[in-house]
Amino acid sequence: MGSAKKSSNTARQARIAEMRRAEEARGRRNRILMIALSTVVVVGLVAGGVVLVRSQSDDSSDEAAAEGKASGKFVTGEDGVRTWDGDLGRNHVTKKVSYPVEPPVGGDHNQVWMNCNGDVYTKPLENEHAVHSLEHGAVWVTYTDKAPKADVEKLAAKVKQTPYSLMSPDDGQKDPIVLTAWGHQRTVTGADDPDVNAFFENFVQGEQTPEPGAACTNGLSQ
Repeated sequence: MGSAKKSSNTARQARIAEMRRAEEARGRRNRILMIALSTVVVVGLVAGGVVLVRSQSDDSSDEAAAEGKASGKFVTGEDGVRTWDGDLGRNHVTKKVSYPVEPPVGGDHNQVWMNCNGDVYTKPLENEHAVHSLEHGAVWVTYTDKAPKADVEKLAAKVKQTPYSLMSPDDGQKDPIVLTAWGHQRTVTGADDPDVNAFFENFVQGEQTPEPGAACTNGLSQ
């Protein structure tokens, strides 16, 4: 009888010990799961914070870039060429840019350039694309409806024969005919004005070019 009780107590203690071991194992598993879950939450919060900060930074950069990042003024040389004295941003942006002059001579711009391999456009261009062409060393000829038709046709013929040049109407500019390169600009009296050739010679892929040799094809076209 005593032997039976002893055997029963031993078995009960064994079951209790087994239950304790199982409970301790569950506790360890739960602690491990809690630690893992906490780690995931912390990592998620950190990653989310980084994304938020980057997003806010990108938005701030894009908003700042949308202001043009072009501060300064024109200085007119003896040859009549106006040179921009100041900063011209070169960031790629997706928003519209408020340029300080029309047509612009540089500044932040869209990442896609206008084709400028002697391209003549019959509709106004988005400044953000044309400015990128200037960055590649192109000369941009613009004109208003006050420019004589004969001059427009002669200038178009010259542009078509000149790689790294483009032409388009721009009724937002003050003068009938304007020639623009990165950081430089001038008005001319007409297609036969000798300053036309001088401007092309000096600024088509000239020393002012921020990205000499960059493509003027495979960009945007009307």
